[in-house]
Amino acid sequence: MTRKEELFAYALNNYGVEPDYPFSIAPTYAVLRHQSNRKWFALFGDVKRCQLGLDGDEKVDIVNLKCGPILAGSLRLEDGYFPAYHMKHDGWVSVLLDGSVAMEDIIPLLDMSYELTMPKLKGKRKKD
Repeated sequence: MTRKEELFAYALNNYGVEPDYPFSIAPTYAVLRHQSNRKWFALFGDVKRCQLGLDGDEKVDIVNLKCGPILAGSLRLEDGYFPAYHMKHDGWVSVLLDGSVAMEDIIPLLDMSYELTMPKLKGKRKKD
């Protein structure tokens, strides 16, 4: 099972979410999104290594996850983490799925991304 498949299985088991393939021009790209508000919490794709600033033209699997700008900046200093490919948000990070980042490090980021993109609670706060 690939890391991408492991993350899909985790999302199904923990959030009841299956991958969606919304891009006809990029059929290998998948998103995991909330059922209620349809917001993405993970974007999976395959990009050429050189598009991440690495040597080579072979494609590698990545996942983009939301994590906040400070954590994203810190993670980008470590191997296997990059500015979110093809996104202009500082609070997202691309993670290589080639084994350079351990699954036990990716899973908490997926959980965080899920939490950060959850629907906001509506209603007024009670005054004390």
